[in-house]
Amino acid sequence: MTANQKIRNTCFVIEGLNSFATILFFNYLYFFMRDRFGFGDRANLAFAALLGLIYTFAAWQGGKFAHRFGYFTALKIGFGLMVAGLAVSSQMNSASGVILAALVTNVGQCLIWPTLEALVSESETPAGVPRAVGIYNIVWALTNALAFFIGGTLVVKFGFKSIFYLPLFVVLSQLALMFWLQKYANEAARASTGKQTATPPPDPDRPSPARAKTFLRMSWLANPFAYIAINTLIAVTPGLAAKFHVSPMFAGFVWSLWCFVRLGAFVVLWRWTDWHYRFRWLAASFAVLIVSFAAILLSPNLALLIVAQIFFGGAIGLIYYSSLFYSMDGGSAKSEHGGIHEAAIGLGNCVGPALGAAALEFLPQYANSGAMAVSVLLVFGFGGLFAIWKTAR
Repeated sequence: MTANQKIRNTCFVIEGLNSFATILFFNYLYFFMRDRFGFGDRANLAFAALLGLIYTFAAWQGGKFAHRFGYFTALKIGFGLMVAGLAVSSQMNSASGVILAALVTNVGQCLIWPTLEALVSESETPAGVPRAVGIYNIVWALTNALAFFIGGTLVVKFGFKSIFYLPLFVVLSQLALMFWLQKYANEAARASTGKQTATPPPDPDRPSPARAKTFLRMSWLANPFAYIAINTLIAVTPGLAAKFHVSPMFAGFVWSLWCFVRLGAFVVLWRWTDWHYRFRWLAASFAVLIVSFAAILLSPNLALLIVAQIFFGGAIGLIYYSSLFYSMDGGSAKSEHGGIHEAAIGLGNCVGPALGAAALEFLPQYANSGAMAVSVLLVFGFGGLFAIWKTAR
């Protein structure tokens, strides 16, 4: 195993741990806010929108910071902020205190994700980038789904303190791994000083720069709309659980299905690459996203909700994969591109819940106003996708 492979594999471990910690904390924080402070769908949606707004700007700047000051500096600061935020939030007895500490945790992860995305793609040939991105997606999606699946059980068995203390322990473990990784990377760099590396021959199957740029722009448009749907869904999960009279534990089992479907989609898209730079696949996934999202939120029974999640997970998988792949495949400033990719996620995290909260605030007489407002917004995003494609052609 080469030094680069060992560095990359360690990054995959850190990435998986980070995904588990952040999903366990942030997804079940909405249940905590409902049970401890009486937050309903409107309040949780507003909280989610605030987290998304901070994430948008912090991730954008986080990618730039990592590119300018170094990956390991960004990781150390990011993990430090997460440790501080999780430790403080576990001791807060007021909603405002928990929210402020959660915002600190949120800023911390904005330094981590763009950096990890760059590290796993660094020094890869154009042919190797799809493999690196594929493994990266599978790792975070697996631990993401596991955290969502077992989170409700942890809450029921050990109480809400588990969503603070377990992620805190995981992040401290990541911090220790990161210091080892930095030391190893520095030693490997010194050992390789002066060695020549072969320049890979040009790939005749590469898309033209103009086509690559078009797909990058379309994926950066589609991904925030995917996260508009995701974070609207996550923020109202406690309300949906109450609607169907299920506990947080059962809610974790049911509403994690789309996460496992997304994981399966990542595996398929990693091994089957004919979707690369094919507009019809991106457009079809966006269309499925719109229909399945509305079906989940408006479902009159659990059976339809489960079926809709299958389509939702598949659509989310291709849209997210497209954004990260085209970001890492399209230039050398990988952490900056990773920052834009994550900022687009933050934008979706903000706009969707904000629109849902506004609809519930100003149209409270319509129980489904939030779902319909976000669905209409997704339709506008679908139109924007076609506008970019038509202009490029």
